[in-house]
Amino acid sequence: MSHQSPNWKFSRRRFLRASGVSLALPLLESFQPRSVRAAGSPEKETPRRMVCICTNMGMIPDYFWPEGTGKNYQPSEYLSLIDDYRNDFTIFSGVSHPDVDGGHHAEVSYLTAAPHPSAGGFKNTISLDQYAAERVGIRTRFPFLALNVGAENATLSWTASGVRIPAEQSPSEVFKRLFVQGSKSEIDAQVQRLRDGRSVLDVLTDRAKRLEKGLPAYDRQKVQQYFQSVRELEQRFVKEEQWEYRPKPVVNSAPPVDVDDRAELIVRTELMHQMVKLALETDSTRIVTLVIDQNANPKVNLPGVNEGHHSLTHHGQRKNSVEQLKIIEAAQMQTFGEFLKVLKSVQEGDETLLDRTMVLYGSNLGNANSHDNKNMPMILAGGGFRHGQHLSFDRQHNKPLPNLFVSMLQRLGIETDRFASSTGTMSGLEFA
Repeated sequence: MSHQSPNWKFSRRRFLRASGVSLALPLLESFQPRSVRAAGSPEKETPRRMVCICTNMGMIPDYFWPEGTGKNYQPSEYLSLIDDYRNDFTIFSGVSHPDVDGGHHAEVSYLTAAPHPSAGGFKNTISLDQYAAERVGIRTRFPFLALNVGAENATLSWTASGVRIPAEQSPSEVFKRLFVQGSKSEIDAQVQRLRDGRSVLDVLTDRAKRLEKGLPAYDRQKVQQYFQSVRELEQRFVKEEQWEYRPKPVVNSAPPVDVDDRAELIVRTELMHQMVKLALETDSTRIVTLVIDQNANPKVNLPGVNEGHHSLTHHGQRKNSVEQLKIIEAAQMQTFGEFLKVLKSVQEGDETLLDRTMVLYGSNLGNANSHDNKNMPMILAGGGFRHGQHLSFDRQHNKPLPNLFVSMLQRLGIETDRFASSTGTMSGLEFA
């Protein structure tokens, strides 16, 4: 049989036109079968969680990398700012994504490791958070939170079909979603919208079955895959409807006031850190991404800084520019340390919120000045690993960063030995 029917060529656009209903198929493909218990089933222990943070302007290597390896490393100027939590994190050097290049373009591959993001025809792959959310996200009201400090379109989250998932920029909106209970009429209206969504899927499925009859075998297989995605999305709608009628958690925290000035990088980051802590503490979600994006190049509002952030990263070793950039990056590292402090202050049984939460902090750029995507600065804190060390790998032939992703997925209880370009788990990183 020919691989193409003379009268029909399957395409998403033509299929949706024929169906008469608009539906974003890439979104559907992101809902895969989940190997988890149904929502509401009892947990045997305090849940494990994952937070992934990317500061997309890199870090000056001379001030980030420590001297020495293993547990006896000497902290760098930046790492000395968080040395109080030395036993709660591991530093990785000599890690990167194989075949991920393109300077700033590599941000889109930070959690996907999809190769050559600056190439024409590039298509992204599923991000680490979405892979995890598909498998454990059903246990919480929100399968994941995608958050953003900075540029409007920045995100770390991508579906299985390589579709960008928008990230929320407003801490007040995050707080509202997490903790503000709607009125009965608002809840009823939301449930009706969910039901209307299911009715749209019913129409699409019925019409797709009629279209399927004239397709060749390989196209029928594609439509069957589409049906499966529809069924999975229907199940997701049912779960969301159930959550709408469950009371939201009550927290002893005032709603945050948004800071719209992008020059207030540190304040905006701190506000999002607060929302992450509340979301995890109330088990509203267990998967969070946060991109700290300064591509828009505002001047960061810190004493001693008078040039745009992006411009400063291309300092060309100019002393004044390096000193200004150092002020920004040191403030960011200090803010990260405060985040670890907050997570460590929350007790959960015999452990802390930090003990149960993996926090990945790093950048897609190893050296922003040269647009180098090798030797990515990377820290993993908390989450139940044996920390307090510097794991150093070959600076010329880097260890695949997705090996760390596999270790993180396994710590979440997900049975997998591969993710993206991984070759196994991360050498030297052990469970506590």
